[in-house]
Amino acid sequence: MSVEVKVPVLPESVADAIVATWHKQVGDTVSIDENLVDIETEKVVLEVPATVDGVIKEIRAEEGATVGEQEVIAIIEEGATAAAPVAKEEPATEEKPAAVVEETDSGNADDADKLSPAVRKMLAENNLEASSIKGTGKNGRILKEDVQNALKAASAASSTSTPEVKTAQAGERNERRVPMTRLRSTIARRLKEAQDTQAMLTTFNDVNMQAVMNLRKEYKELFEKKHGTRLGFMSFFVKAAVEALRRFPAVNASIDGNDIVYHDYYDVGIAASSPRGLVVPVLRDVDQLSFAGVEKTIGEYGKKAKDGKLTMDDLVGGTFTISNGGTFGSMMSTPIVNPPQSAILGMHRIEDRPVAENGEVVIRPMMYLALTYDHRIIDGSESVLFLRTIKECLEDPARLLLEL
Repeated sequence: MSVEVKVPVLPESVADAIVATWHKQVGDTVSIDENLVDIETEKVVLEVPATVDGVIKEIRAEEGATVGEQEVIAIIEEGATAAAPVAKEEPATEEKPAAVVEETDSGNADDADKLSPAVRKMLAENNLEASSIKGTGKNGRILKEDVQNALKAASAASSTSTPEVKTAQAGERNERRVPMTRLRSTIARRLKEAQDTQAMLTTFNDVNMQAVMNLRKEYKELFEKKHGTRLGFMSFFVKAAVEALRRFPAVNASIDGNDIVYHDYYDVGIAASSPRGLVVPVLRDVDQLSFAGVEKTIGEYGKKAKDGKLTMDDLVGGTFTISNGGTFGSMMSTPIVNPPQSAILGMHRIEDRPVAENGEVVIRPMMYLALTYDHRIIDGSESVLFLRTIKECLEDPARLLLEL
């Protein structure tokens, strides 16, 4: 019996998706719940598993194709088994091409037949032989990532070439045109929309991180031993942000038409980089989370982002966002608001700077903070006082425990 493989139900507001990577090809045996193909939407990559045991009979949407919700993209013949390859008899007078002879001699002909179209294209474009690449897929199958890793290794090796070789390549003016991923395209569109529709303004302050660093140094080993997660700086900023959001609810609100929607909960998005681009997983009800709960959730999201396992539920919503450019060494920036939110807090690198304390110049670990906000809903005084509240909470962490 033939069973249709359909695009899963897409999240609300997502009209279509792109077929990213087929993990199976026509003729391959599949097991129930085995991932067949990755579907890339504007926000996440969805896995489409097999619903029955059988063999891939037909693929109707190749990699790169745009597909809609519930569209049939493949057919599985339920209960079938993969047929054994049949040797083709060739005329005795016909001489096989050298490349085919080499593959047959090395025993890789069947492997070549199982390469996905995307992998074949990458091999051809870069003049690579499949036999020279070690596959990490199922049964040693070569994936696109394997080809990309081989190209990176070759590029690293070429960097150690002699000066004469570098000089010969210096005059080349190559260009590569690569389509934007759906996620990158969405990021570009939403950021531009934010600039076009919001009256964005950024205010700055700096914070002395000495108290937080001392507290973290004193308790980080005990904290990790008890809670099983490291004590980072982000949990302090999340907790300080919640206290500031309580005092200034407009920063936690959003505009909907002619209405202001005030949120009586605190869902904080943590902007993070991933192999696919910028993602903003959301910590729900952070006012009810402990420091350990915040750190554990951030750690889980970080691993899921790295592995490409973030779900739509992880990314939707959010009433406020924190972005940590300091991870990459940024000294100061003006982050862009993530609509429909009204504000975003930017963290930056910590560096020793001279500051005045009690009439004396001392060296302290300082960080610049930036709050970009929608001036249509948040007044300048509110933004300044909001940022000052975060500064006060971080410079005297006891305020976070006492809610002062």
